[in-house]
Amino acid sequence: MVKHRHLLPTIAAAAVLLAATVGGALNGGLPATAEAATNGTLAATAGCGKAPTLTNGTRTITSSGQNRSYILRIPDGYDRNRQYRLVVGFHWLNGSAQNVSSAGYYGLLPLSNNSTIFVAPQGIDAGWANTNGRDLTLFDDITRQVENDLCVDTSQRFVLGWSYGGAMSYAVACARPTVVRAVAVLSGAQLSGCNGGTQPVPYFGIHGTHDSVLNISLGRSLRDTFVRNNGCTAQSPREPGLNTFTHITTTYSGCRSGYPVQWAAFDGDHTPSPVDGSGSPNDSRTWTSGEIWRFFSQFQSTTPPTTAPPTTPPPTTPPPTTAPPTTPPPTTPPPTTGPGNCTATYKAINSWPGGFQGEVTVANTTSGTINGWAVGLSLASGQAISSVWNGVNTGSTGNVTVRNAAYNGTLTANGSTTFGFTATGNGTPPPSNVTCTSS
Repeated sequence: MVKHRHLLPTIAAAAVLLAATVGGALNGGLPATAEAATNGTLAATAGCGKAPTLTNGTRTITSSGQNRSYILRIPDGYDRNRQYRLVVGFHWLNGSAQNVSSAGYYGLLPLSNNSTIFVAPQGIDAGWANTNGRDLTLFDDITRQVENDLCVDTSQRFVLGWSYGGAMSYAVACARPTVVRAVAVLSGAQLSGCNGGTQPVPYFGIHGTHDSVLNISLGRSLRDTFVRNNGCTAQSPREPGLNTFTHITTTYSGCRSGYPVQWAAFDGDHTPSPVDGSGSPNDSRTWTSGEIWRFFSQFQSTTPPTTAPPTTPPPTTPPPTTAPPTTPPPTTPPPTTGPGNCTATYKAINSWPGGFQGEVTVANTTSGTINGWAVGLSLASGQAISSVWNGVNTGSTGNVTVRNAAYNGTLTANGSTTFGFTATGNGTPPPSNVTCTSS
């Protein structure tokens, strides 16, 4: 494996600055952008059979009217008549395409045995804010440029990244489910948006149990999106205890054929390079690259399944273990709820220079069931929501409304749920005029 210990000092700096540059991409707020030239229904790209003009190294490209760049790595002994796997690796905050390239594309390059074309895009301001979908468009444009010149198997496109790069990988999975075959998200959160996010994509999430930058709950939320989309059986995977210095990988059961979900939790902090048996990350000894490569390489060269995803997502929490009461129901119908029969309580979770994270608990205060809710809140001047999970927002500044997601709108009597968000600006004063309306 490529040794790249020189990257470890950058991890701490990236951790401190990560959320400070988050912004721009809102849930469902990205403009329509063209997908890659092929969408997984064809086997070979236009570059197959052609003498390539692209070469290894830094390439420039115009995307969304801006000059952007990426680093390209073509396999040794490239054969223009062979269809290659394509892997795109996104860097972390204040990292670079050069960091990803010199690190062997998260350690996958030495495992690929010249079977794979690798790409490392460069983010604006060394991050992936994905403002107005610009980074999704970059992904499309790079993919198109590479595939028009090189021979790629369109059923073998993969994306991965750590931290902010993981957030961008998740955004690609949400918005380009027919383009990518699978994604791996290391210590990610919904920071780059999720335009779509309803179609199945094979998903491998990796996260530290005591991540001090992006709490593991944020990684679980990303994972659960594709647990639902992929039709997997909901469960609570085992996670290692503190100071065990190990990891536990769980493969979900019940997933649609061809759409697995895998989750690896490790006893550690915010790092892409955990090592079993040690509290010190090490890029050359980490287990992550081997597990990611095995996850990616399980997919054969074939067109992905085209059957429709399940229309009703399974719940993400296990059913109650106690049996329901056996007494007959009352002869009169239970009281129904109307507007205002729920409460919303805001809680500050985290803050950093230029940004903050909040959570809102929505509770049903009636003896009946509510089938939907909407929370209103007022942001102070200079505050703007960047991303929302477990809810759908309308507006991002001033008076904002967050409605339930498709899977958490129904609350039984005295039941509750939560949604979270990140925002730019100072977290003080906190959001005011927090109200809840049920339906």
